[in-house]
Amino acid sequence: MGCAVIDHRDETGSTLPLTIFYGFLSLVLILLAVAATSLYLERKRLFTVADGAALVGAEAYDLGDLAPTADGHPRPELEASDVRAAVAAYFDSAPVDGFEQLNVERATTVDGRSATVELSAYWRPPIVSLLVPEGLRIEVTAVARSVFD
Repeated sequence: MGCAVIDHRDETGSTLPLTIFYGFLSLVLILLAVAATSLYLERKRLFTVADGAALVGAEAYDLGDLAPTADGHPRPELEASDVRAAVAAYFDSAPVDGFEQLNVERATTVDGRSATVELSAYWRPPIVSLLVPEGLRIEVTAVARSVFD
């Protein structure tokens, strides 16, 4: 029986393509993670602003307009125009810089007891690549209600 001779020269440089592939894959995953994290944080920031605006809108009533309920607790009655005016005043005085194309889509009351504020802004990724879009419009909705106990 003869012995087969194995030529190890055929495998020279075979790890270089694997190293390049895994380096590229790692870079793509890092860029996607950075973009996803940036989008998440921008949405959280926008929601925080919307939450503050909804809270201001929920307190847009006069104490003389409190309506008593069946259980004897006073309940504020909100008007949509008062909510819009309070939200507009909030955005005039609040530091909301850093958002691109920030827009108040809706500031109103649906049931007369709670204020609903919808905001939208445009998000751009920190690093634009082929796998991540140039940007997205993000929208958030916050609802707040004033309660007397």
